[in-house]
Amino acid sequence: MPKGDKPTSFDIAYMAGVSQATVSRALRNSPLVSKETRIKVQSVARQLNYKVDKNAANLRSQQTRTLALLLFEDPTSDDSLINPFFLAMLGNITRAAARNGYDLLVSFQQLSEDWHGEYEVSSRADGMILLGYGDYVSYAEKLAHLAEANAHFIIWGPMVEDQPGHSLGCDNVQGCYDASRHLLDLGHRRIAFIGGASEHCPEFLLRYQGYSKALTEAGTPVDKELQVDADNQEISGYQAAQQLLEDGREFSAVVCASDLMAIGAIKAFKENGKQVPGDVAVVGFDDIPAASYMNPPLTTVHQDTNLAGKLLVENLIKLIEGEAVESSLLAPSLVIRESCASET
Repeated sequence: MPKGDKPTSFDIAYMAGVSQATVSRALRNSPLVSKETRIKVQSVARQLNYKVDKNAANLRSQQTRTLALLLFEDPTSDDSLINPFFLAMLGNITRAAARNGYDLLVSFQQLSEDWHGEYEVSSRADGMILLGYGDYVSYAEKLAHLAEANAHFIIWGPMVEDQPGHSLGCDNVQGCYDASRHLLDLGHRRIAFIGGASEHCPEFLLRYQGYSKALTEAGTPVDKELQVDADNQEISGYQAAQQLLEDGREFSAVVCASDLMAIGAIKAFKENGKQVPGDVAVVGFDDIPAASYMNPPLTTVHQDTNLAGKLLVENLIKLIEGEAVESSLLAPSLVIRESCASET
């Protein structure tokens, strides 16, 4: 560095042997940088008598009038890698942002390990909406990092104990309770459940709890052998239904934790000579567009994506402006179609 020139973050990066982005994170004590690296970078900064440019810092603090919408890449039957339920959310969030005078920057979560630095600190966006999460146990660590960095963010997802940040989601327990109650009212008593029921996917776990609650209240024992793990793919629903049939368990109805699982399950039942709903009644969850075009059309739990998009944007803007926001749940509704019939 020539004598008399002011040191820059690039000079620190060169001397510390790290990237300029890592220098930026280390100087603001980001938890995404290891303690050893933070100490090393900050030591080099002191040696160079590096001072943060306050004008640049103030520029970064100005609002961009842009929100970042970060989708989680999910396994899908096509090349989109986007959960079809989130496609409806995407349109509604875009419209809600435009109504509030904000642009929307859309990307995938997996493209960056430092969402706060990538969007807020770099002045690309004022805050973030997160859709999807993969394994929630590991995902919660990222949310904790965002909260520690005082990032402005809101997630669409479950409300769990000690969850970092703010969330908006569907009342998953009530949704599957209503779906299961509908099957019980039709006379079904041997009702299976397809979907994971663990802390790794708390939304599906909550849906299983709603299913279990309805059966218990009706005096119907919850048979653990009628629950089969599956993730949010058609092939997983197909394989879970095949397993139920191969195990020889008696059941007349199935509650699926998502419409995609239900679509796969119906395919498996049909291939095995089972009539839907004559032999097996099937209920899904999400009410994706394909649900109403199934053969038979799928009874499912509807989530209000229009209201969800509106509230996600409005709540995030409140957080950006320093207002208090409470995490909340939206009420689902059961859409009754032809995939359910009375127990014969």
